[in-house]
Amino acid sequence: MTLAGRAWKFGANIDTDAIIPARHCNTADPLVLAKHCMEDADPEFAGLVRRGDFIVAEANFGCGSSREVAPVCIRAAGVSAVIAKSFARIFFRNSINVGLPILESAAAVDGIRAGDEIEVDPAAGVIRNRSTGETFAVPPFPEFLQRIIDRGGLVPYVEEQLARQPAAARGTAEAKGK
Repeated sequence: MTLAGRAWKFGANIDTDAIIPARHCNTADPLVLAKHCMEDADPEFAGLVRRGDFIVAEANFGCGSSREVAPVCIRAAGVSAVIAKSFARIFFRNSINVGLPILESAAAVDGIRAGDEIEVDPAAGVIRNRSTGETFAVPPFPEFLQRIIDRGGLVPYVEEQLARQPAAARGTAEAKGK
């Protein structure tokens, strides 16, 4: 699947509190969280971002707490993927768990300006800046991680895997004859 949208640029060390400030974490409702996405980094972002847009950031994106609502918030705001020079490891895993594609590429970050129109094929590992014509290669996700992202996150992926198993293998009460 190819993703396309506009680039929003951010600096280094964007922490989870800048992504979704703690003062707004009194709900788990993704649509409420989305209204405050990136609020402390760019107060206008949530009101201007369009479905399909990209966050493009310097190093250590998602550092700070292990706040799993940070990638939920980004995804709910309509961001199709985050491209950064590097990610905090817990943010990386939380993003995969909620189905948010994240791609590491210093060259792409350096070659993309705010407002550039970009296209990303995460499965193929290709980032294309349609505004400049430059193309950047990134390592594609391993197949199992791509399947998790394609399903919308770890929970939908596991539910799908469980539904494919015979009832006896799931250990359900129905299978046990109860």
